[in-house]
Amino acid sequence: MEDITVRPVWSVNDAAFDWLYPERIQQLSRRHWTPVEVARKSARFLAGGEGKKILDVGSGVGKFCLIGGYHHPEASFYGIEQRKELHHFAQAAQQHTGLENVHFINGNFTQIDFDDFDHFYFYNAFFENLADEGHIDHTMEYSASLYHYYCRQMFQGLLYKPAGTRVVTFHSMEDEIPPDYQLVDASVDFLLKMWIKRP
Repeated sequence: MEDITVRPVWSVNDAAFDWLYPERIQQLSRRHWTPVEVARKSARFLAGGEGKKILDVGSGVGKFCLIGGYHHPEASFYGIEQRKELHHFAQAAQQHTGLENVHFINGNFTQIDFDDFDHFYFYNAFFENLADEGHIDHTMEYSASLYHYYCRQMFQGLLYKPAGTRVVTFHSMEDEIPPDYQLVDASVDFLLKMWIKRP
């Protein structure tokens, strides 16, 4: 059994991880950032194999990538986030943790080539476009048409990936998952789902 006493403090639980960020960012944690335990399980499913490149679509302050990168040094974790402020906090946290297998990109995921990555993590970053409240901030444009556009873009990116591609979704309505991805595991509440593309 893993001895948690040897882990860095920030990796132990959500409250400890939140201390990597200013108070305003901590207050967004419960609603917007992946829980540590979910990040661990997701990264374990996605990392399998030396040298795998995993992309977090809408990575926020980088929590999934940092937890995954710590537990799976054999894989590389990339996060793409369009908000410059959140990208800044993700980079600062990466520098604090010293994880050299974690990288953050400031931009819109539609500018990313899915062929550059092996597997994908998605904590429904598009849903803000449908929500009436609880937005991270008001610097972005929100609309139902943007939600559908982003879902189509991700659907297309995943559609042409080879058999064996793995995807983890958390709080997703599955609009972005092509039909040839098979659900292979899920949490009891079905909020966390793990998919593998069929041959």
